[in-house]
Amino acid sequence: MPEVEIKDRNNSTVGSIKLDDKVFSIPIKKALLHDYVVNYLANQRQGTHATKTRGLVSGGGKKPWRQKHTGRARAGSIRSPLWRGGGIVFGPQPRDYSYSLPKKVKRMALRTAFSLKMSDGVITVIDGFSLEKPKTKEMVNILKRFGIEKEKVLIITSETDKVLVLSAKNIPRVKVLRALDLNPYDVLVHDRIFITKDAAIRFAVEEN
Repeated sequence: MPEVEIKDRNNSTVGSIKLDDKVFSIPIKKALLHDYVVNYLANQRQGTHATKTRGLVSGGGKKPWRQKHTGRARAGSIRSPLWRGGGIVFGPQPRDYSYSLPKKVKRMALRTAFSLKMSDGVITVIDGFSLEKPKTKEMVNILKRFGIEKEKVLIITSETDKVLVLSAKNIPRVKVLRALDLNPYDVLVHDRIFITKDAAIRFAVEEN
């Protein structure tokens, strides 16, 4: 059962919390994480790519020359795939790349992602940000106190914190998510993870 310190916005220790082994300390299954990442990225694809077949290319309704006695090859349309400017054979067409994974696999992928980040020592439980009003400068100062102003940071909250969201909105490398909206991909792609104390209680089994 991993025990981590609880920090305040000034990077001072204000307590500790024990987190659930089933979420933060399970064996790392890289194949499971790979399957989820491939699924997530596939579901993000728009699939709007398209090429024009000979039936979609404009023009070419008239036979370019008569069938016989010209000394040239038999041709029925200047939009044949054999001609420059003609249609494309077997080109990409709009399609849906998305597919689903079992819910159990998604849940296990999230736990595995948390366990991986915990083993890397990049998860910080914070007591709260205590921002009275949206202030990007103050958010930047908080990151500087933790020495992570140049890293990609994921902040996980228990409920929507509009002040925090607005404060981090103009910082490209910082993302704020509710615990309910969390997915393994976001956990994996960020260098550092902040979990508010209230959000950590969702995963904790015992708090000191």
